[in-house]
Amino acid sequence: MTISEIDEHFMAMALREAEKAASDGEVPTGCVIVQMPEGEITMPAECRILGRAHNQTEYLLDATAHAEMLALSQAFAAKGNWRLTGCRLYVTKEPCPMCAGAIALGRLDAVVWGASDPKRGGSTVFDIFRHPGMNHHPEIVSGVMESACVSILKDFFKSRR
Repeated sequence: MTISEIDEHFMAMALREAEKAASDGEVPTGCVIVQMPEGEITMPAECRILGRAHNQTEYLLDATAHAEMLALSQAFAAKGNWRLTGCRLYVTKEPCPMCAGAIALGRLDAVVWGASDPKRGGSTVFDIFRHPGMNHHPEIVSGVMESACVSILKDFFKSRR
């Protein structure tokens, strides 16, 4: 399998998390954090899922309960370390500045998202992942399963209006 196929596999999992958020009345964002094996990957089963979550800000009454923040907490605990080197984070919507900062500080190797956020994106607007003041700069892969990730967001907000 190519890394693109691996990315699509785990983005599909993140989309399932986003669907859970939508059914709970939360902004439909889902996140999965995966520890990649050393060497060449031939199938997703060789990877270890360290965290998976969806937005729960309304449920927990917590502005920081974004999918990425919840998945990061799980991943830190699962790995027994705050450094998530060797890991890729998959999220259906581009991380906000808070999440982007936490991802960079957690030293993940890569951030993979589906839908970009041209108004509040931690990367496209605030450039946190490339900011010279940050001591870690993860690889960025955007647009993975973009149409499905955009669609779930549009459908959610359309139903709210």
